[in-house]
Amino acid sequence: MTDLMSAPAGELNSLGFAKPPSETRVVAAMSGGVDSSVVAAMLADEGYDVVGITLQLYDHGAAIEKKGACCAGQDIHDARNVADQVGIPHYVLDYESRFKEQVMEDFADTYMAGSTPIPCIRCNQTVKFKDLLATAKELGADCLATGHYIQRSDGPNGAELHRAEDASRDQSYFLFATTREQLDYLRFPLGGLPKTRVRELAEKYNLPVATKPDSQDICFVPSGSYADVVKKLRPAAGRGGEIVHLDGRVLGEHNGVIHYTIGQRRGLGVATGEPLFVVKIDAATRRVIVGPREALLTAGLTMEELNWLGDGSLEDACDKGMPVLARVRSTREPLPARLGWDGNGPAVFFDIPEEGVAKGQACVLYDFSSKSRVLGGGFIASTIAADERLSA
Repeated sequence: MTDLMSAPAGELNSLGFAKPPSETRVVAAMSGGVDSSVVAAMLADEGYDVVGITLQLYDHGAAIEKKGACCAGQDIHDARNVADQVGIPHYVLDYESRFKEQVMEDFADTYMAGSTPIPCIRCNQTVKFKDLLATAKELGADCLATGHYIQRSDGPNGAELHRAEDASRDQSYFLFATTREQLDYLRFPLGGLPKTRVRELAEKYNLPVATKPDSQDICFVPSGSYADVVKKLRPAAGRGGEIVHLDGRVLGEHNGVIHYTIGQRRGLGVATGEPLFVVKIDAATRRVIVGPREALLTAGLTMEELNWLGDGSLEDACDKGMPVLARVRSTREPLPARLGWDGNGPAVFFDIPEEGVAKGQACVLYDFSSKSRVLGGGFIASTIAADERLSA
């Protein structure tokens, strides 16, 4: 690892500042996992003035002992042990009330509205990259470093966001809402490293979390049951309704729209002799609409809470029908599409209809040429169905 502690005056250190690491204060967001722990250890090893901060986000309860959950009690303990091992100060901030209000409440309301939320994006957008970033500035830090697998680079028009070098670990889908101002302040030291190298570094620094499994679950859903969490936050969420075929036939009843997501096939509770999928959720009438797989095809979509990181304005890009790559699920590769207008709002039109696009999920846009630069995106507000029966 390059030692930049004695970098000549005017030369940029590894975080892009024209001063020695010893004069550069960095707040390292430490979740207690191996990735953020390696970030703290790397930066401390290079001589930076590192301060570790861990967020207590929720009432740990059943998640304390559950492997694969994040931000739980054991993770706070692990983060503190890593900080001691590395030799940096460490603080735990109680953000529980903020997290409940900005992430958990939104999660429940989005589900009740018949949409499919992504709480990890909302958490990055609010608690982590807004509240924690403000705290880092209050501590006099030059930047906030995280263990996310994404790359930041300085382009001709300012800081740019790019997909991680290790495509299998890329987290750009969850970070599309990062604003230009936030991007100026954030650093992602792991963006150019494969996960195998990160594990090797954890062993090198003798970190107590070197073999700790990666988190898999949403931190406040330790049981894996989203519906249980929604019903706890919103007791009225379990109101039932009808399961209706696209052709208008009432096929059965359900015990709450929160139990269904777009594209779902299993657990519908109806049998017609043909494979059926959830193609639409009408929360207002509490109806779950089902149909054949081809009814899942979507020609385009509109977005809300847009964040644009591309050159020029989003309006100009839509006017020109700018070609982009659009990603509507974290587990799918981006597909060719074009920007445009639907009514008065920006829209994305797929070159080939995409399957199972759900309201509430994110649509993340990438540069068509480089395929790596993140241009921003938004939350899916509505879909433009390829099947006319779903146009209403």
